[in-house]
Amino acid sequence: MAQAKTQFGYRRHPDQDRPGANPAEHAVVVVGAGPVGLSLAIDLAQRGQRVVLLDDADRIGEGSRAICFSKRSLEYWDRLGVGDRMVEKGVVWSVGRIFHGESQLYQFNLLPEDGHKRPAFINLQQYYAEAYLVDRITDLPGIDLRWRNKVSALEQRNDSVVLTIDTPEGAYRLHAQYVIACDGARSSLRQMVGAEFAGQVFEDQFLIADVKMTAEFPTERWFWFDPPFHAGRSALLHKQPDDVWRIDLQLNRYADPAVEKQPENVRPRIARMLGHDKFEFEWISLYKFQCRRMDRFLHGRVVFAGDSAHQVSPFGARGANSGLEDAENLSWKLDRVLRGQSPASLLESYHVERSMAADENIRESTRSTDFMAPNSHQEARLRKAVLSLAKETEFGKRMVNGGRLSVPCSYDTPLSSADTDAWGGGPRPGCSMLDAPVAPRGGETAYLTDTFRQGGTDFTLLGFGNGAAIDVPDGVKEIRIGGADGFGDAAGPIAKRYDAAPGSAYLLRPDGYVAARFRHPTREAIAAALSRAQGLN
Repeated sequence: MAQAKTQFGYRRHPDQDRPGANPAEHAVVVVGAGPVGLSLAIDLAQRGQRVVLLDDADRIGEGSRAICFSKRSLEYWDRLGVGDRMVEKGVVWSVGRIFHGESQLYQFNLLPEDGHKRPAFINLQQYYAEAYLVDRITDLPGIDLRWRNKVSALEQRNDSVVLTIDTPEGAYRLHAQYVIACDGARSSLRQMVGAEFAGQVFEDQFLIADVKMTAEFPTERWFWFDPPFHAGRSALLHKQPDDVWRIDLQLNRYADPAVEKQPENVRPRIARMLGHDKFEFEWISLYKFQCRRMDRFLHGRVVFAGDSAHQVSPFGARGANSGLEDAENLSWKLDRVLRGQSPASLLESYHVERSMAADENIRESTRSTDFMAPNSHQEARLRKAVLSLAKETEFGKRMVNGGRLSVPCSYDTPLSSADTDAWGGGPRPGCSMLDAPVAPRGGETAYLTDTFRQGGTDFTLLGFGNGAAIDVPDGVKEIRIGGADGFGDAAGPIAKRYDAAPGSAYLLRPDGYVAARFRHPTREAIAAALSRAQGLN
């Protein structure tokens, strides 16, 4: 089976030559060079932090793994300087179709409105995403990426963490102010801090096969309940770059994984689905749905992100995208704490917000699993009734669950300031900002997400002009919509998307979440909301 691989060489680092009693000291050590760890390291480096990034392997490319990356993830990667490359290589899609047997029940569009820079989703093999992130790291001298460096022991102290790291040339030690564990579902660091990973493991098994073939299928997500080629089970078909197609097939819970993933046993299943056997295998794997999380994402000065902190089923694309949202949420907070601009207690809001997101993802993932793989006769009867209703009614279609796809979580967070004015729409405090077109610049349409990422990584006041300037506190950059010196039209599409009358303003956090909004902003009101969002009161 063919698959793309990139091999990296081990290199000895001067830290390894220091005496054990006097190890090197670093501000941040990130453990795990997957999409989450790589993105977090880049984000911190762009904020001026120096980062040591450790990985116990020396290569990427072990199968496609995650392939669906959301609009929110792409907007984050834009801020990290890799968004264009991801989208150029990826397969863009927004339409999905749900089938029951041979009949289509309905189709959906995840981004039906215009005026967004990025699509609802792209499909891109994880090894490409990781390779592009590693390439970006080579442009950033603030990141020290060390391959074949495996953390074997961890000691927490009041003001630091001491790591013991195994290499091909022996072990050495490091001191870190903070350690970020991005080392995956089997996290060794989670075991080292003695943290539980509680939740549910579902018994039904699913077969993943990435196959290379030439096909005329559209670039859509197709999902079947009880298809004629795989009776009584479910199936999924997705296109990836390079004429590679992701196929998921539900198996019997008692199926023998060692037998089922043998290519000679997989080929007849795929041939029945496609109606031919003119394909090559790229990757084959089996998995069970798992919906689990740590009780706390912070353990002293060790912070957990991505699959090391929480795990959900692949259906719904909530795993990698949620991990990237962890990185985006954590980076600006950790940067402020390291600079002494916010107290260490600001990091507690990372746990509050991202555990809330993990609970939402687990809840949605569990609902999808219960519908796709009923555990009881009652659940099976309910699914049969819903699928029957979906053929005839709109409310029945809304009840069908083939994996509700990832969307940004809305936070009930102590960092937000509650509305004091009446709003009829727009993102409320604790919600992610919405992209929108602004005025053409230099002949090309500009988007709010691009304007937001220009000019640094500070808090941002998005103001809708009425001719009067807003007195903005120090440390806040301003994006003005309308007026002689602003972008776009204060009464245009962006204003409708934000329910903004002239004079309105939104205070945006560095991760693009709304901290507060005002109909009649004053310097005092903005400063109070800013202080709250920075964890200062």
